[in-house]
Amino acid sequence: MTEDDVNTPDDQAAGTGEELREHEVRTALLDLLAEVGTLTATEAASQLGYSSGLCSFHLRQLERHGYIEEAPHSGGRARPWRLKQHTPAADEPVEEQFGDLARGLEDESWQQWLTQRNDAPPQWRHDEAFSAVAYLTPEEMIQVATVIRRALTPYQDREQRPLARPDGARPVALITRLFPLLPHTSDSTDQT
Repeated sequence: MTEDDVNTPDDQAAGTGEELREHEVRTALLDLLAEVGTLTATEAASQLGYSSGLCSFHLRQLERHGYIEEAPHSGGRARPWRLKQHTPAADEPVEEQFGDLARGLEDESWQQWLTQRNDAPPQWRHDEAFSAVAYLTPEEMIQVATVIRRALTPYQDREQRPLARPDGARPVALITRLFPLLPHTSDSTDQT
């Protein structure tokens, strides 16, 4: 791909599957709410480039799942939303709370993929899910995460630069979770 290809408008918008678009829209809405505090569906649509109807629908879905709530307002038709206000556990940092929310959305997207996979175009009906267990030190776990992030670097600007996407590119969820496997509390094995 040349620089001209990237900077030349593309007349063919790459279609996205409904399940992928839902994850994309909801994630964008949550990110925007985290950034600005409160907003209406119309404001979200203006900022994100989606229709206000689509934003309104996904805001209500996020409310239904307990992620956001209506913000106090003085009436009228405007319906502002905000991230759900709750009292965090004393030992749970805000970053972990948002991480829990993101993992919940990832899990929801995965389940939706499994139920709708047969509706996807034939070339997209497979996935590359895998898991492994490796014995690592904390430092090695960080190194593995760094290698994975570096491997994704060439593709990261495509979300912000649609013209950099090759023909046929679609949003793909890339989810990596590295965590130590802790023994069950009834186990008497060494935890170090």
